[in-house]
Amino acid sequence: MSSLTVRIARADHAALVELSRATGKSMSATLSDAIQQQKRKHILESMNAEYAELRKDPKAWKEVLAERALWDTTLSDGLT
Repeated sequence: MSSLTVRIARADHAALVELSRATGKSMSATLSDAIQQQKRKHILESMNAEYAELRKDPKAWKEVLAERALWDTTLSDGLT
């Protein structure tokens, strides 16, 4: 695996060291986990904001609900 150098604040480095020791993971793995968690959080927050905008349009939201209802029927089609 190739690596790069990234500058972080001393306090953040100390927190990374502490979390790494507490979890028993390397600092690199701990940092990677934190980045992935932040990425997932950003995606979910973005999706929630988009759905909030969609809900403001009653016609568009009704279409979304109708499409969901169609998808719900596939769960009872007996196929796995």
